Amino acid sequence: MLQEFKFKIEELENTFKTIEEVLKPEEIRAEIEKLDIEMGKSDFWNDQKRAQEVASRRNILAQKLERIENIRKRLKDAYEFTELLELEYDEVTAKELKKELEKLEKDIQDLELESFLSGEYDEKNAIVTLQAGSGGVEACDWTEMLLRMYMRWAEKKGFDVDMVDYQPDDVAGIKSATFIVKGPYAYGYLKGEQGVHRLVRISPFDANKRRHTSFSAVSVIPEIGDEVKVEIKEEDLRIDTFRASGAGGQHVNTTDSAVRIVHLPTGITVTCQSERSQIQNRAKAMQMLKAKLYQYELQKKREKQKELEGEKKDITWGSQIRSYVFHPYQMVKDLRTGYETGNIQAVMDGEIDEFINSYLKWNVNANQKN
Repeated sequence: MLQEFKFKIEELENTFKTIEEVLKPEEIRAEIEKLDIEMGKSDFWNDQKRAQEVASRRNILAQKLERIENIRKRLKDAYEFTELLELEYDEVTAKELKKELEKLEKDIQDLELESFLSGEYDEKNAIVTLQAGSGGVEACDWTEMLLRMYMRWAEKKGFDVDMVDYQPDDVAGIKSATFIVKGPYAYGYLKGEQGVHRLVRISPFDANKRRHTSFSAVSVIPEIGDEVKVEIKEEDLRIDTFRASGAGGQHVNTTDSAVRIVHLPTGITVTCQSERSQIQNRAKAMQMLKAKLYQYELQKKREKQKELEGEKKDITWGSQIRSYVFHPYQMVKDLRTGYETGNIQAVMDGEIDEFINSYLKWNVNANQKN
C-alpha cells in the first residue's frame, strides 16, 4: 500500500511539474504585482471600464496562482504522510491519504485542462449565438433544447448568463438566441462548441411518428474590450429599432427599445433587446458587432493562409461537430474527438464537460502536429 502511495504521488508530481512549465506561476505572480501597482494609483477608478477589466484580470490570475500553490502544498503534505506511515502504519491515516490522493488527482486534471486554455482570448466571456437550421418547427425546437443545455451547463459552472436576443418561433422552440456567458475562461471552454449540431429523433410534431433529422448552428466568439481596435464607419451601418419580445412575455416592452444593427459591407447582423433603453441596447449591440467583425477579419486571414497552402476553405458556419441520436439508439458523439456517451439525458441537462475537455485535449494535440 505504501509503495502504491509513493508511485501515485510521484506520478502526480511529474504531471504537476509539466503543468507548472506551461502556466509559469512566477510570471503570473509578476503580472499580479504589476496590476497591484496600477490599481494602487489615485486615478485608477477614473476610467471605470478599464478599472473593471484590470480588477477582473487580477482576480483570475490570483485564483489561478492560489490553486497552483494549494496543489503544491498538498503534494508535499501527502509525501510527508507516507513518511509518517512508514514509521508507524495506521489504517485510518492510510484511508485519509487515499482519499486525498484521489482529490489531488482530480484537481490536477482540472488544472491541466486549464493549462490548455492559453489562447489570446480564452479567459474572456463568451458571446454565443444559436441559429435554427432548415426544418421548420423541428429545428426550432432542437435549438431551444440546445439553449437549455448551455444554460444548465453555465449554471453548474457558476457562470452568469446575459440573454441579449431571443427570437421565438410561432409554433414551438426558437429561431435564434444570443447570450453572453460571463465567467473566467468562458470563451476558452465554449469555443469548441462552435459548429453544426445534429439531432436524430422521432419528431413529437409528426403525427406519423417518423424519424427526423434537425440541425442547429452554434457560433461562439469572445467578448472583447477596448484593448482591440476595430474601425466601424457610421455610413456602413443600418440601424433598426423594434419592440422587444421574449419567451413567455419576458422583456416585452411597449416602446421600440430593441436594436438591430447590420454591417452593410459584410452582412453581419447583431440584435440586442435585453436592456430597457434603446441607448443601452445600441451600446451592447455595437460591442457585439465589434467582436464579430474582429473574428471576421481573423477568419479572412486564416482562409487566405489556407488558400496559399492549398487547403480547402471551411464552411462559414463551421462543419458538423456533434451528433445527438435519440432514436433508434441513444448516443451523443463528437465527430472530431470521437468521444461519445449513451447518457443523452445527462448531456441535455448540461453535463457536457467531458465533450469540452476532450475537445481541449484534441485541439492541443492537433496544434502540436501542425
